[in-house]
Amino acid sequence: MNDLFAIDTSWHPLVEGCPPSWASGWGEDRRGVFVEISVGTVDQRLRWIPPGRFMMGSPSDEPGRWEAEGPQHEVTLARGFWLFDTPVTQALWAAVMGENPSRFKSPDRPVEQVSWEDAQTFLERINGRVPGLDLCLPSEAQWEYACRGGTTSALYTGDMEILGERNAPALDPIAWYGGNSGREFELEDGYDTTDWPEKQYPDTKAGTHPVGRKGANPWGLYDMLGNVWEWCEDHWHNSYEGAPTDGSPWLDESGKAGGGRVVRGGSWISDARSVRSACRGWNPPGYRLVYLGFRCARVQS
Repeated sequence: MNDLFAIDTSWHPLVEGCPPSWASGWGEDRRGVFVEISVGTVDQRLRWIPPGRFMMGSPSDEPGRWEAEGPQHEVTLARGFWLFDTPVTQALWAAVMGENPSRFKSPDRPVEQVSWEDAQTFLERINGRVPGLDLCLPSEAQWEYACRGGTTSALYTGDMEILGERNAPALDPIAWYGGNSGREFELEDGYDTTDWPEKQYPDTKAGTHPVGRKGANPWGLYDMLGNVWEWCEDHWHNSYEGAPTDGSPWLDESGKAGGGRVVRGGSWISDARSVRSACRGWNPPGYRLVYLGFRCARVQS
C-alpha cells in the first residue's frame, strides 16, 4: 500500500448487516458499502468512507497547482463517515425545501445558486424530517480524502496533462468542466461560452449536467470533480499552515479568517487546473452562484 494513503477496512459500518435506523435500505458492491435515505419519493445514496490517513494538498510539481494547496500535510481520520454519492439534486432539495432556486432546472441535476447559509437551512430541515440522520457538510479534509478514494495523483484516475486553459482530456471521462460542459447540453437557458478560450470541445452554450453521468471514483462517488463546486464546513485559510491533522473542520471563531467558506471540486464553468483533487477555493457564505452546490456527510458515532 502506498505509505501516503492508508485505509482501515477492519471494521464494517453495519452491525450484523442491519442498516442504521435512519436509512431506508443498504447494499454492498465492488466499491463498498452504501445506505439509502428517502425523503418523500426521493431516494439518496450515501457511500461509506472508511477511516484512514492521507497526505492532504498537492506536491509542488503538480501541473496547475495553486499555492494555497500547500504545504502538504498528513491527516488521520480516526472515524469513518457516510457521504452522499452525488451532489444534492434539485429533486431532493425541492422535497426538503419546497422550492428550486436553480438556473439549470431538471430534477436530476445538482441544485445550484445555493449559499453556504442555504445549505445549513437544508441540513436543519432534512435532519428534522429523518430522526437520527444528523447530516452535516463535510470538512475540507473529509472532502479531499473521499475525493481521492485511496489515490495520490492529481485526479482519482491518475495524472492530468493540461493542454490548454480548458483542455485536459483526462477530465473528460470523470468531470463536467469548462472544456466539455457544452457536450450534449440540451436546456434552452444555456450559458454563452463563445468567448471561453482553449476549450476541449467547441460548443457555444453550457451548464450543469445530470448527476452520475461521468465515471465514479474508487469509492463510488460521482461528480466529486466538476459539475458544481461543493461547500465545505471550514472557514477559508490561505494555506495549510496550522491546519488540523485529525480531519475536523478548520473553524475560526475569532473572525480572522474573514468569514469565507471553503468550496472544493471545481465546476462546469471551471478551467482545467481548478478541477483536481487538491484544488481549493472559497466564497462568502451568503453567495448564490450558478456553479455552487454541495453534498452531505454523516460521521459515524
